[in-house]
Amino acid sequence: MRHICGAPVGARAMATDIIRIQGLRVDCVVGVNPHERVQTQPLVLDVELTLSTEAAAVHERLRESVDYASVSAQLSFLLESCKFRLLETAAHALARYLLAPPALGERRAAVDALRLRLTKPDALHGNGVPSLEIARDASWVTLTHEEKPFGTVDVIQETAEAGIYRLNVAPGRGIPLHVHKVMREAEMVLGDGLLCQGAPVAFGDVFRWAKDAAHRYDNPTERWQTVLCVDSPRFLPDDEVEVHGGNV
Repeated sequence: MRHICGAPVGARAMATDIIRIQGLRVDCVVGVNPHERVQTQPLVLDVELTLSTEAAAVHERLRESVDYASVSAQLSFLLESCKFRLLETAAHALARYLLAPPALGERRAAVDALRLRLTKPDALHGNGVPSLEIARDASWVTLTHEEKPFGTVDVIQETAEAGIYRLNVAPGRGIPLHVHKVMREAEMVLGDGLLCQGAPVAFGDVFRWAKDAAHRYDNPTERWQTVLCVDSPRFLPDDEVEVHGGNV
C-alpha cells in the first residue's frame, strides 16, 4: 500500500519557478547623445520571470506558461520601436509590460515577479560595461484601461516620445480604417485569427505604419484579439483620422 504525503488540499505555496532569457541582443536606438539618437547600438537583455509552471507541466499546454520565444520577440520589438533615451526608461517599460496581467487576447500565464538587466556593451568604448538591473513584482503595476468602440486599450507606459499600448479587439468588432498625420505606429499581433487590411495575419506579425498610411484591423473570431502597439510620439487622440469610403 502506498501512502502519499503532502500539503493539505487547497494549500498552495508561492511560486518560485523561474524562466530565464539570457543574452538577448537587440540593435536599437538608445541613449541621449546626438549620435545615439540616429545610430543603432547593441543592447543586451537578461531577464528572470518568476511564475507558476505547475499547470503547464500537468496539462502540457504552453499557454499556461510563458513562451520564451514569443516574449523575446516582443521585448525586441519594444526596444526597436520605442527608441528609448535612458536605460532606466527602457527597463521600467519592459518590466511593466511583462508584469501586466495577460491581455484579453493573450494566452499565457501571469508573471509574479521579475529581475531584469540591460547592458550597453559598447557605450564606454572598451573602458567598462555599464548596465542597469531592476527587480519588481506584479503589485508594482497598475494599468489604465480605456473603453473604445472596438474593445479596450491597456496603457502600459507613456513618455513624451512614445507610448506603449495593448489594443484589445472584441469578437466581431474592428479598428476602422484610419491614418495618422503626426504619429508613426508600430504594431505586433499577439493572437491568431485577426485580419489586417482584410487579410489574415499570424501571431507575431509586425507592421510599421508611416504617416498617412491607412490601416485597419478586424476580428471575425469569437475570441478577443490583442495588438501590441507603439505610438511615436505617444497617442494623440486628434491624430487618429478615420478614412471614410476608402479602399485598402
